Amino acid sequence: MVNTRIYIVRSMGNRAIILLLISSLALNACLLVYFQPPGDSGVIKMKQELRWLQERNDALEEQIQLNNQSLNSCNAQIDFYRKRIYELESEAGTCPTGIQGNATMQAPAVIQKIRVVDEGAFLRRIATEEGTMIEISVELIPGKGRVLVQTEPLMGVVFQDAANTAVFVAQEMTSTSLSASDTIFSITAEQEIPGIDGPSAGALMTLIMIAALENETPDTGVTVTGTIDESGNIGSIGGLMEKAQAAKDSGKDLLLIPGENDLLVIGNIKEQRVGDVVIIRESPEIVDTESYIEEKIGIDVEYVSTIEDVMEYAFI
Repeated sequence: MVNTRIYIVRSMGNRAIILLLISSLALNACLLVYFQPPGDSGVIKMKQELRWLQERNDALEEQIQLNNQSLNSCNAQIDFYRKRIYELESEAGTCPTGIQGNATMQAPAVIQKIRVVDEGAFLRRIATEEGTMIEISVELIPGKGRVLVQTEPLMGVVFQDAANTAVFVAQEMTSTSLSASDTIFSITAEQEIPGIDGPSAGALMTLIMIAALENETPDTGVTVTGTIDESGNIGSIGGLMEKAQAAKDSGKDLLLIPGENDLLVIGNIKEQRVGDVVIIRESPEIVDTESYIEEKIGIDVEYVSTIEDVMEYAFI
């Protein structure tokens, strides 16, 4: 009887151990599935976001290529019609006399710089944006109605569309035909610029076009940023704080910005210390752009909605 009891006890003990092992394995599996370490969860989420961003980036690059093809096609058609108008007017003896003129202004721009940081096994790219000033000039000479754009140094920016619109609006504003004149825009920067927002120079390019046609002198203390459409309306742009700082640093007294940019979203950063831990909170705030830039940077700002508004401030 004694041996039998011992055997039963041992048997029950083994079963209990087996049950405990099974329970432990099941518990560990649950912990692995439902309670992954924060680091692993964060890495998985980052990989998912990276995959989504890569897909989005590929789609945007494809759209850019399609837009560039459409833009080149439109520019080719514009050049064709300009040339044809010149030929027809020359044959009919109604071709206007070639116009000569020039004008120059400085425009604020935002450039993006990428800094590579070596972190051992990884290389991290940090993108930063800063403001700079570029010089834009226009020269009108007798020709065949062509619109030419040259940049120095070579920039990865398409100014051609803004140039074509600027020429169109200037002709409408001054009731002048440029079918017998060539328009040459020159964009010059002090440093190599991999890419800036070309369309945001549209308003300034239109302004100097009008100045060249009407023999006006733009105020050197004034600059403007904004897109232009065929109706002469000034459109919104980005990078206002960087552009305002660049304009201020270059000695400008007045910055003209689109009326559509009258509100600015800024991030207020607040720090709270709890023991040895510092909690940083950033809360967005919407402010009036003009007041904020004038207070923080110290340059006068005026809103403009049309090219006529720009002319009121920019011509001496």
